[in-house]
Amino acid sequence: MLIAYPWHRVRKGSVLNIKLRGKISDQVKSRFSSGLSLPQICENLIKAAYDPHISGVYLLIETLKCGWGIIEEIRRHILDFRKTGKFIIGYALVWHEKEYYLGCACEELYAPPSAYFSLYGFASRASFYGGVFEKVGVEPQAQRIGKYKSYGDRYTRKNMSEENRESKQFELFLSGKRKEEIESFINEGVYQIEKLKEDGWITDIKYDDEVTSMLKTRLGIAEKKKLPLIDFKKYSRIRKWSVGLSGGKDRIAVIRASGGISRVVGSFFSPSSGIIAEQFIKKIIKVRGM
Repeated sequence: MLIAYPWHRVRKGSVLNIKLRGKISDQVKSRFSSGLSLPQICENLIKAAYDPHISGVYLLIETLKCGWGIIEEIRRHILDFRKTGKFIIGYALVWHEKEYYLGCACEELYAPPSAYFSLYGFASRASFYGGVFEKVGVEPQAQRIGKYKSYGDRYTRKNMSEENRESKQFELFLSGKRKEEIESFINEGVYQIEKLKEDGWITDIKYDDEVTSMLKTRLGIAEKKKLPLIDFKKYSRIRKWSVGLSGGKDRIAVIRASGGISRVVGSFFSPSSGIIAEQFIKKIIKVRGM
């Protein structure tokens, strides 16, 4: 391991402190930008897993405003981190589906006595206009590529295809809980924090300072001393090579794109956002040649 500058070092026995809240961008942010980005979160968890100076992770979860794809990716990295044997603890004041699903990936889950749980489960619906067009004498024509490409079904069908139904099924099973237990838990609707602890939905009821004291005891730190927390932004400045991670000769390029897909730029209308196929193909060719 090479020698890093003092401001790029981590004190031995440190706990990585990650606060997840609000919008999480799927684009890399600069060190001066506000907010969180998925690549930085995942990279920090990977570094912390290999970093001998990091004892564990304290994950503070606030209300999240991001898609399920981002939630799933963070959850996968939390589960990978746990394989190292280091602890990762989740804590939150407000629990909705996304926050709870993410928190359940942690080894332990804590909430204060005033915590608010609001879990309604998931629902999906679709509309079909095939019968309407049939009555007015209109025959829609839709080009279908692949059995799961169901966008045109709303105009050509009267009901949902089996493939469409399969793609809309969204079931999340929590470790150690049966499907019947989860359904009963959701249907109760009123959540008492003491009962959540009793039934094993959370590890224990604690305030933030109590969790901090617990971590001190676990790490053998005197109560009067501060818990050696390292902030997420500061840890983002730690280089991979300083924890023994280095890239190989082969490189993989990741091109991120979002929005609607158009084949070509229109002559009368040019979208301000989205993916233009012909431009995107040129970018792929350019990156491949690097």
